[in-house]
Amino acid sequence: MRKLSEKSLVIASHNQGKLIEIRALLEPFGYQITSAAELGFDEPEETEDNFAGNARIKAHFAAKNSGLPALSDDSGIAVDALNGAPGVYTANWAETSNGRDFTMAMTKVWDRLEDINAPEPRVARFVCTLCLAWPDGDDLLFEGKVEGRLIWPVRGANGFGFDPMFLPDGKTQTFGEMDPAEKHAMSHRSVAFAQLVACLRDA
Repeated sequence: MRKLSEKSLVIASHNQGKLIEIRALLEPFGYQITSAAELGFDEPEETEDNFAGNARIKAHFAAKNSGLPALSDDSGIAVDALNGAPGVYTANWAETSNGRDFTMAMTKVWDRLEDINAPEPRVARFVCTLCLAWPDGDDLLFEGKVEGRLIWPVRGANGFGFDPMFLPDGKTQTFGEMDPAEKHAMSHRSVAFAQLVACLRDA
């Protein structure tokens, strides 16, 4: 496995919250972090139908344009009874003319499950794929998943996105009800980042 020996890294994201989270994770390792937004890069079109493909598009675009290694992530929720939807289109299901509305998106998912009379438990998982790409075209992928099921009505005001309707396996609280520290310790993103951190520690 290729090691990240360079100490400068571009985060292939225009999401300020995501940048803060990733910077806090990586700076203890001595990395100088910048973002695609800070470098003035456009956001590339995400044309793949899977998390790994879209993560690769974003990371390679930033690496090629910056001349530095770049890290991206692509994530979402996949529902078995909906053949993996919303999947890579998770954010799209929440789009409105006034921004993203995840209450609407959760209602849309549950209504579709009701329409097809999907059996209980309505199994779903959160998925996060990280791509670490180099300007020479090489890359590494790290994937995290957390399994669970969807519940209705939604519960909890913590978290974001589909968290209030997602009940992780073995838990009695949804991601929307959990203390954020408990959720972050087991989330799909934390699983993927643990793999990335292990790679950095070995560098």
